Amino acid sequence: MRPGKIYLIPSPISKSDFNQILPYNTKSIISNLDVFFVENIRTTRRFFSKIGIKNIEELHFEVLDKNTSIVDISRMIQMVKNGKHAGIFSEAGCPGIADPGSTIINYAHQSEINIIPLSGPSSIFLALMASGFNGQYFVFHGYLPIEKIARRQKIRDMEHQSKNNNQTQIFMETPYRNMQLVQVLLEYLSGSTQLCIASDITGENEFIRTKSVDIWKKKIPDIHKKPTIFLISYV
Repeated sequence: MRPGKIYLIPSPISKSDFNQILPYNTKSIISNLDVFFVENIRTTRRFFSKIGIKNIEELHFEVLDKNTSIVDISRMIQMVKNGKHAGIFSEAGCPGIADPGSTIINYAHQSEINIIPLSGPSSIFLALMASGFNGQYFVFHGYLPIEKIARRQKIRDMEHQSKNNNQTQIFMETPYRNMQLVQVLLEYLSGSTQLCIASDITGENEFIRTKSVDIWKKKIPDIHKKPTIFLISYV
């Protein structure tokens, strides 16, 4: 028996807009898959409903998140090796980018399973595109440390990397801690360093602005509980 394939299927970034540009054949591909490895089953069901997928209650879903065990990942891989075609969905955006899907993808490669990525929205790259910063040399740090001293050092290290290498620094925070992060950034970054705040990307209240730290200090936007990407570039 030939193994199945794994499709990496993008989902909308903003929950207020399910009409974002997705591959034209997304619905057709989903309709022909046997199993779905998803970060959040309810979010995925809602997405399927919005794009007109039928018989959603009959579909086979498996949770694939940061708490999924290696045993469960191996079991999912075995499904594909047994001939089932699978789709991987993250909570928002593209699977495998700042997303737990990368682990199962790595195991799939070890089993010589074909991985088929579909194009779609990524808040990280959309923020970089709109920032005005260096798009040829950049690094994504994910979430910064929570501990105060480690976070402060990380911010200074990122600014140092940007200064010495002309390298855009990209990072994010849990939405309910956005405002605290902004305060720390404004406290420890140099006044001339450029900070881009990209919030609610593709949503109704999308906000993307690049300003110097000194300018941001005059007025801080309200991004509390809004999905946000931060970028810095030393000038």
